[in-house]
Amino acid sequence: MDHVKALAIKFISSLALLYIILGMLYGMTFGNVFLITLVLGVVSYIIGDLIILPRTNNTVASIADFGIVLIIIWILSAAPTDFNNLFTMSLKASIAVTLFEYVFHRYVENNVVSKKTTEDYPRNMQYQTESSEEFTPNGGIENQKNK
Repeated sequence: MDHVKALAIKFISSLALLYIILGMLYGMTFGNVFLITLVLGVVSYIIGDLIILPRTNNTVASIADFGIVLIIIWILSAAPTDFNNLFTMSLKASIAVTLFEYVFHRYVENNVVSKKTTEDYPRNMQYQTESSEEFTPNGGIENQKNK
């Protein structure tokens, strides 16, 4: 139930942000903004919020979300838009969504991702090697028999 609530919050907020930027500023239709928001919400929630965020911190997850958002908006807005500079449009929308994601990650950390999930992932192990002067495991026993 927590995932559904988090996805709903993410979807509604992203839809409002993207409609203001893509719809009102760049003239994209509501249906296209809705489709972009739907794909963006599901992909960035799975990758950014459920995979990257529990293993790293908020900043790394926000940077990853920025890249995901930029690529998805750029690809999905290529066909339905007559705007010449898609990169600028995608960049502005990505910055706005990333600022929202930074705040949304705090909600996800506190309410959705359990502490058990964040502590179960193995961290960098500090393995140490052991060395000795013996070349064979039984070298000491054979030397004692020969004496």
